[in-house]
Amino acid sequence: MFDIFGTLSTGSQMISVFFLLLLLRVPVAFSLGLSAIYAMWHMGFGLDLAGDLIATGITKFSLLAIPFFILAGTLMGRLGIADRMIRFFRVLVGGLPGGMGIVGTVVCLFWGAVSGSGPASVAAIGPMIIKGMEEDGYRKAYAAGLVCTGAALSIVIPPSIGLVIYGVIAETSISKLFMAAILPGLMMGGLMIVTLPWGRVKNAGAAGSSGLSSEPSVMSMGDNPYPQLGYAGRLWASFKDSFWGLLTPVVILGGIYAGVFTPTEAALVATIYALLVGAVIYKTLSIKKLYEAVSDAAASSAVVMLVVAYASLFGWVVTVDDLVGTYSSMLLGMSNNEWVVLLVIMLILLIIGMFMDAVTVMFISLPVFLPIVHQLGWDPVWFGVLVMINLSIGLITPPVGINLYVAANVTGLSIEKIARGTFICVGACLVGLALVAFFPQISMFLVSQ
Repeated sequence: MFDIFGTLSTGSQMISVFFLLLLLRVPVAFSLGLSAIYAMWHMGFGLDLAGDLIATGITKFSLLAIPFFILAGTLMGRLGIADRMIRFFRVLVGGLPGGMGIVGTVVCLFWGAVSGSGPASVAAIGPMIIKGMEEDGYRKAYAAGLVCTGAALSIVIPPSIGLVIYGVIAETSISKLFMAAILPGLMMGGLMIVTLPWGRVKNAGAAGSSGLSSEPSVMSMGDNPYPQLGYAGRLWASFKDSFWGLLTPVVILGGIYAGVFTPTEAALVATIYALLVGAVIYKTLSIKKLYEAVSDAAASSAVVMLVVAYASLFGWVVTVDDLVGTYSSMLLGMSNNEWVVLLVIMLILLIIGMFMDAVTVMFISLPVFLPIVHQLGWDPVWFGVLVMINLSIGLITPPVGINLYVAANVTGLSIEKIARGTFICVGACLVGLALVAFFPQISMFLVSQ
């Protein structure tokens, strides 16, 4: 076995060590760093170079968007902005066939345009959505699965942390990536709504069996602050109450597309906006809540940035050892049909996504795949949207579907039950992935306008 290992190139040995460390349950960031340092030592480079590469890898202006988008989403959850938005959508669409399932889907997509982080979205909106869906006749496991899937689409719906990282690696316009992801994200939400009938409990009562959500059920999630008002009155009252939260995606995306600020600057704008709304409009900001939000966001950001830092070492070895050329040639040599090559790439991403987080997958796979994208003449913006949809599936597939673990903590259900609850949603995501792959105009329509 060791003889076979010795015949591999240094880069291939590094990849083998990386997966071995993962099997030993070493954290992903340290698995990346240790395997890369082993390869550098094997190639005769010192640790002084490692420090320079780490510094170069994380001192990129675009990466500032990551901690600030995470902080903005955390603040909106802590300051009650999320609660107000959920209440509005509950009044708006809660009485339609599907009831709270539609509310959950819409809120997940909307919140994705605020937080940009899947696990953060599950933690922020999951408890209320899952509880409301249960009351409306949905199985708890399916409700948790729907929230996990909707939150996973946070890396597709702009502003997306995943798209920011892809744009940095691929040296592609982040604004164009955001624009290209809008229609696919909405389409994925529509496909999730199609799965709602499979999540209902049979004979769950009059409302559940008819597919309609009664008025009390719609408002039972939390206190109804408008008991004396009819539908129009409740809708107007909840809209006024949630207006400043609903305005968040308009401020962020409108400012980007109008050229007022860059996607990176938009993250800071979103954070300041959340602070102003919490302090001036809703008056829910306190020193304690600010501390808790900053603490949570710092912990989440540190995990991502640590992966980014060590991934720069990993990527350097991949480049120096010409793994890009080797593996690219292997993929292109499999078939002359570009659709076969695309299918193989998507399958590889799906499988790797089951074992690693999206950030890590991008840093170790894109240096190999992007040259193929350019060689075959594919649009890197379209390919970026495909990658994000693919990796969003990884957030809800065991064994390392991080959204599943967050949902397990929120609901008290086992990972296995929640994973089964996501089964039909994963199928919907795969349909969406196929549609965007075969019909690039879905993602490129707004970019070309």
